[in-house]
Amino acid sequence: MRFVAAIAALMLASPCALWPSVAFAQEDDDAPAEAPKAPTPAAPSPAATGGVSVSAQRPDALALGIDSGPPPEAPPARPWSKGLVVEGSLGALGYLGAFRRLASTAFMQRVQVGYELFGWLMVFGGGELALTDTSVGQDTSKTRAFPLWGFDGGARLTVRPTARVGLFAQGSVGLMKADVPANALGVLGFPDTESLAPSFGGRLGVEWYQVDRHMAFGLAGGPRLATGFERNYGKGDTPLMVDGALTLRYTF
Repeated sequence: MRFVAAIAALMLASPCALWPSVAFAQEDDDAPAEAPKAPTPAAPSPAATGGVSVSAQRPDALALGIDSGPPPEAPPARPWSKGLVVEGSLGALGYLGAFRRLASTAFMQRVQVGYELFGWLMVFGGGELALTDTSVGQDTSKTRAFPLWGFDGGARLTVRPTARVGLFAQGSVGLMKADVPANALGVLGFPDTESLAPSFGGRLGVEWYQVDRHMAFGLAGGPRLATGFERNYGKGDTPLMVDGALTLRYTF
């Protein structure tokens, strides 16, 4: 009887004893599941960062996942452009013959237009204007300012040791004169300067091609034989002139 009574008492007491465990289990089932943690990104290797340590990189670049390695190399320079060429020059024109004892060094302007038949050959025609005076051979009260002008045609040969540099040599034949009133220079011993007379010249130069492949800067200069500027009296005279100029060309 005592055994039966004990069993009955245990059955009556078990719901109350087990209730907290059931309640706690119910609460655990109702609780939301914990969100999984994002994996920690691995530090980039030196090869991926261009040899720069992670600590040396910009924090914002790391946060955004941007590659902060060295910039890509610049593209190679584009080749020079070939075609119709317009070239302008500003420089000085001096004299090596007897004319140097009369006239001062002239300020020279030149324009020439050419066409490149090949990468190494251009034919051209040009004209020039130079401003000078007789201040070397005459005193101030008698000094006369006057222009020299002429035109010519010829051919230019060019070699390009690099994509950005060109070396050229050209030869030309033309006509040239001094624009003065009749006999203004004749009385000073240079009558032939007052009419157009043949001239033969040559120039050497270097060109520097720009990023804009249509444009190039350069230096050029050379001698010429201006037959009309020979003195007509005294010992023999060689009417040589020499010029030097800065150049700018544009190729269409």
